[in-house]
Amino acid sequence: MFKPHIAVARPLPDLLMQALGQLGNVGVIGTDEDALNNANILVCTAMDPMGAELIEQLPENLGLIANIGVGIDNIDLSAATDRGIAVSNTPVVTEDTADLTMALLLATCRRLNRSEQLLRDGDWAAGTAQLGVRAHGKTLGIIGFGAIGQAVARRARGFGMNICYHGPNPKTEAAAELNAHYYSSLGALLSETDFISLNCPLTESTRHLLNEKTLALLKSGAIVINTGRGQLINEAALVKALDSGNLGGAGLDVFEFEPRVTPDLLRFHNVTLLPHIGSATGECRTDMAMRAIANIKHFLEHDAPLDTCQGVQNTHFTEL
Repeated sequence: MFKPHIAVARPLPDLLMQALGQLGNVGVIGTDEDALNNANILVCTAMDPMGAELIEQLPENLGLIANIGVGIDNIDLSAATDRGIAVSNTPVVTEDTADLTMALLLATCRRLNRSEQLLRDGDWAAGTAQLGVRAHGKTLGIIGFGAIGQAVARRARGFGMNICYHGPNPKTEAAAELNAHYYSSLGALLSETDFISLNCPLTESTRHLLNEKTLALLKSGAIVINTGRGQLINEAALVKALDSGNLGGAGLDVFEFEPRVTPDLLRFHNVTLLPHIGSATGECRTDMAMRAIANIKHFLEHDAPLDTCQGVQNTHFTEL
């Protein structure tokens, strides 16, 4: 009976490694020198770069790169397609990421991290003097109105926020359900919203979507939330905007040079920083592992994964 060889880019939790072991012979790259030899499947995470040069060196009989994560910007899809290698992801992080987006928004606008630190330092009076801004009644601009962006909108509606969004195309049905207004112009959205949430994929058209020019368009006191990808923001420009006092704050779960954080961001009390934990609930991580296993099983049985990534389509975000 055929038993596939599964190469793993890094050690994974024991239960997931055991589940992979039920499907084939498993080897960890860097630990097992023969891990990639004759590998049929390569399992990686969003933290594992799979560029064209690496993909070119993969064995001829490798048919699937199973990515544990919803984003696939770590993988050169064109190079994989040229090699005839299928790529799958795990699009099961929507609700948990949306939860964290709202948590970051509220923590940043109410300066929770600063107030807590002052309390822990024994300075109750200074903690109570930290004045934030209210969320309810304000306008939230969502850049990228896919599954996660829409889930963020549902939560924001519960806080009485007005919803606007920008993306390659209007999402008429979802917008009607959420009473969300579409802006075809990124510049117009930025200039008229109090909070900006980045929930779009990282592509060549969205890299540094927020830069010195676009950040200057934001309303005075606006707050930026990013749970998408770090490279959506030029962090040098973000620091400059924060130093100017025009930007009201930022809540970041992802970073341009991840896992390194731009040191200047640590200076600001109106910036909330988290170590890329959008999917970090026990339930979500279990769902991701199960989806990766399901993709591998489906590939072995049908020569195609459940979640086939053939490139991100319709991702051209408009200029100003």
